[in-house]
Amino acid sequence: MKIEGITFIAFDLDGTLLDSVPDLADAADKTMQALGLPGVTEAQTQTWIGNGAETLIGRALSQSIELDPALDPELHQRALVMFNRFYREGGHKKTVLYPGVTETLETLHQAGIPMAIVTNKPSQFVPHILEEYGISQYFTDVIGGDTFPKKKPDPYALHWLMEKHCLSCSEMLMVGDSRNDVLAAQAASCYVVGLTYGYNYGLPISDSHPDRVLDQFSQLLDVVAIA
Repeated sequence: MKIEGITFIAFDLDGTLLDSVPDLADAADKTMQALGLPGVTEAQTQTWIGNGAETLIGRALSQSIELDPALDPELHQRALVMFNRFYREGGHKKTVLYPGVTETLETLHQAGIPMAIVTNKPSQFVPHILEEYGISQYFTDVIGGDTFPKKKPDPYALHWLMEKHCLSCSEMLMVGDSRNDVLAAQAASCYVVGLTYGYNYGLPISDSHPDRVLDQFSQLLDVVAIA
């Protein structure tokens, strides 16, 4: 069932367009090993990502999704710097686009629907990754987790996009795999699609009650009304 009136789409990145857990897990694991601490697995990383690199590393140091209140801030910052270096040097070699992403973005682009990236990933990594995977040309705006003072689940970035592009909330659609995406969209009073295949702390995305739940990215074309 289509949602009528959508004129702009904002996409999350990790877990929505890209399966990036293997590279993130590698960088986090190398960081922990360099610090002489317990390592990090892909399974752990998949349930820890979604709130930005700083929180991911805090969870790795805590070995839990709940940050250790006694976590040393200096150690946390040092580990974050190391993680960013390892992630950058790793070259994203294990990251892949999810099936149907390029084709679906191209169809939406050809239909004249402007699109943006709204991710909690540090902004230093995002433009290069979009270029590397051949999808940078589809996005009018690229917003990282440190672009603005607040990141998802805060609706700040979505409000900024609506103001910039003169959109009403009923014209904006957020597409993501995490409750952070759903909560941000709901706080901005815009539509949201939740994808089941991404990373959502090990919980079903349907628990967050998005307007639509999709199993495949290409099914987005069944939701957005294209003229």
